[in-house]
Order: sequence, then structure tokens, then C-alpha cells
Amino acid sequence: MKDIYIADLANFDEGKFFDGFFLVLAKQQRTTKTNKAYLSLILGDKTGQLEGRIWEPGDPRIAKDFEKGDVVKARGSASRFDDRLQMKIDQLRLAQTAEVDKSDLLPSTTYDVAALWSQLLLSVDSLTNPELKRLLTTILGDPAIGAAFREAPAARQLHHAWLGGLLEHVVSLLTLADRVAAHYPLLDRDLLLAGVVLHDIGKIRELSWEIGFDYTIEGTLLGHIQMGIDMVEKAIAGLPDFPSHLRTLVLHMILSHHGKLEFGSPKLPMIPEALVLNFVDDLDAKMQAVSGEFEKSLREGKGPDELTGKVWSLDNRQLLNTKRWLGESKE
Repeated sequence: MKDIYIADLANFDEGKFFDGFFLVLAKQQRTTKTNKAYLSLILGDKTGQLEGRIWEPGDPRIAKDFEKGDVVKARGSASRFDDRLQMKIDQLRLAQTAEVDKSDLLPSTTYDVAALWSQLLLSVDSLTNPELKRLLTTILGDPAIGAAFREAPAARQLHHAWLGGLLEHVVSLLTLADRVAAHYPLLDRDLLLAGVVLHDIGKIRELSWEIGFDYTIEGTLLGHIQMGIDMVEKAIAGLPDFPSHLRTLVLHMILSHHGKLEFGSPKLPMIPEALVLNFVDDLDAKMQAVSGEFEKSLREGKGPDELTGKVWSLDNRQLLNTKRWLGESKE
């Protein structure tokens, strides 16, 4: 485990030295207004990122052989410039593999991944439609797909943007979808749950998470909906006598899950299961955004009477934590 995280530096004494392990997210040669050369780095860990500056790149205590994507151990001090946290780096070397854990460097789910995966497999096992069960079992049983599904974030920046975020999001949706299916008999539970499991499957190829969270070249050019369709069609092609009607419905669930054309859906939801998938997907994403903003307010020391900052993913509105306001505020 790391000794110090970027989030800790906000309350760290300016000028006091510390050592830490960080992921290099960017490295750029720059010059000051007086034409003095320096190195500007963006360093990250699971709690955030900050700029690090090396004012003496030729110093023998600064490694020459590190690049974007490397993990380094740096010694330096923190300060603020224009109200932004920065690190002045005096020493830097490449970290040894055994010195760091990937989960310290990138945000990770707080849930047990093995337990989440078991919940997902139990949901698949509960399906009564043998063809849908066969499809999901085939896809999730692929070792490469299964490993990526357990580790991938659900997004680069917005909801569930952490290691294990995709799996956490899908398991949450399975719980919601099961409750909705029990309430509305017109829904085909098995089709709805299959859509939940597969709707974002393309994200394991759209996103990369080795160096922070970013899009792959293919992900940028094609997007996770098209990539998911391709993955599922290839899986179905390998299943003898898979029903054509069921294939059409499963693909429609993936194609329409963003709900609106302007939100990136090639098709609008045109079956009840696709409507529900879009609604619960949107609900889960929005509630995670709300939860994240409340946690951020607590870290910033805001009181129960204070609203959050404007939340871009929720149309730039501010939020009030009602449970905290009712529980902690005095009338």
C-alpha cells in the first residue's frame, strides 16, 4: 500500500518533503518565460492527479528513462499555484514492479470483485431461456472477456470510472432489472437481464485502463455499441441453431440502450425490455454521480446546509444531501 496519496497532499504542509509512488499520465518538455527548460509531468494515483515539475532535468537524481505509463517513485514537496496543487520534484526513479499495486494507482471499486462476479454468474444461472443462458455463458466463459469484464471501468470519466466499475454497474442493474421485471408481467425477464449483461460489453475494448482511463483507437473510431454488437454477433455465429428472432432482440437491446439518437443510440428502444434497460441504466449512472458529489462535499468539509458544486453530468445543477440535511441541521 502507498504511504501517501495525492488526496492527502491537500492538507500537507507546503515545503515539507515526502516520498510517493505515482503513475506518469503525461510528460512534456517546457520552458519558462525566461527560457529556462523544465519537465512538466501529470502524476496520478487512485485519489486523483496533479502536476509535477522538475526544474533541473539534468540532475543525476532524476531518472532519464521514464515515460508516460511508467510508475515512478518521486521525492518532493507540495505547493499551490493559482489555487492548484503542484509538486516540485527533486528526486525521481522508476519503481520496481513489486513496490506498487495497480489498485493504489487507479481508482478501484470498493466492492469485492469476486463476490460481484459470483452475483453476475448467479443471475445468468437463474435464466430459464436456455438459448440466452447459452449465449451469456459462452461470452462470459471466454477467459480474456471474463478477465477484462472484472477489471474494466464503466466509463472514462463519468459514472463508475474505476477498476471494476463495469462489473459493479452491471450487477447493480441486474438487481434493479429483477425488481422491475417482477412488477411488470409484460416484461420478458430473461431478455431484460441478458440486455443488462451485454449492453456495455463493448467497453472492455473501447476503453483502456493501463495508463489511467482512456479510449483505445478502435474505441474512439467505433464506440462501445458497435464493438459490443460485433462481439455478440460473433458469439452467436458460433452457437448452432441460435434463434434468429432472439438474435434480433438481443442486438436491439444493445443498439438502443442509450435511449435517444442524440445520446448515441443508433436505434430508439422499441420493445418494453429495451425501454426498461435504458431507464435503469440512466438511473444507476445518475445516482452514482449524486453519491460521488456528496462524497466530494464531505472531503471538502462542506456542512449539511451547503449545496454541492454544479454537476456537469446532471445539467450543471447543484445538489442537496437530504439525509444529511435532515439529520444534521438544526431547525
